[in-house]
Amino acid sequence: MTRAADPLTAARPVDGAAQPDPLAAARADDHGLAVRAAELVRDAVLGDLARRVVAECGADVGLVGVPEPLPGGAARGRKDGGMVLRHWAGTRADLLHDVAVPAGLGLGGRALAERAPAWVPDYRAATTISHHYDAAVTAEDLYAMLTVPLLHGGTVHGVVYASLRAVVPFGDVRISAVGKLAAAATRALAGAAAWSGEKGRPTAPAGKLTPREHEVLRWAATGRTNPEIAAHLGLTCNTVTGYLKSAMHKLGVRNRTELALAARESGLVS
Repeated sequence: MTRAADPLTAARPVDGAAQPDPLAAARADDHGLAVRAAELVRDAVLGDLARRVVAECGADVGLVGVPEPLPGGAARGRKDGGMVLRHWAGTRADLLHDVAVPAGLGLGGRALAERAPAWVPDYRAATTISHHYDAAVTAEDLYAMLTVPLLHGGTVHGVVYASLRAVVPFGDVRISAVGKLAAAATRALAGAAAWSGEKGRPTAPAGKLTPREHEVLRWAATGRTNPEIAAHLGLTCNTVTGYLKSAMHKLGVRNRTELALAARESGLVS
């Protein structure tokens, strides 16, 4: 009759060789499953976000860029790295599919770098962005474009684009609608990341500025006067003044100079 092996004895090294730890292997398997599940959730959430931007916000094309290492060192020298356009809805061609976007380039890259929404009524005629992607944008016949970063708790999860095949100024209603979808998607992504134990890309604190406050602040930081900002954004001078005062209060500063410094130090503007 053979005696059953003592489990403690069986777990000891034999001839100095380390034996596998079944508990550690199980934990590794569990973590791997959690990471894979989080990836599936992320893909589903972002794909749905691109579709809902088209279905619910009146956009012709919805795109979502996902932060990831860029091929060929495309983001070399850029502290915020970059993203790749991995999800889309409403496209007619494939020139915007899987496009690498370093931080700071194009409208989406600007939103990623500045961690603030950005929009233009006519992408191809805009003077506030780089034009590295004009060929792809022209192929899709796109003009008006809005980009909103997916930010949660100091982590950037991507950038959502809402684009139209017409020259149209973006109003607060459409900006708010896209922003609400982005916020809901971001909460789901943050939950998936926390569940799998993943860490996202840290960002500077963005405060609680509204998209309009971000945009007015960005122009003020370049030295533009209130009348110049008002003319560019299609607002009144009193409205611009109100946005700047609100931004000052939220950032805890007393004047325009301190506001510009605080915005740069916190990463709200380049």
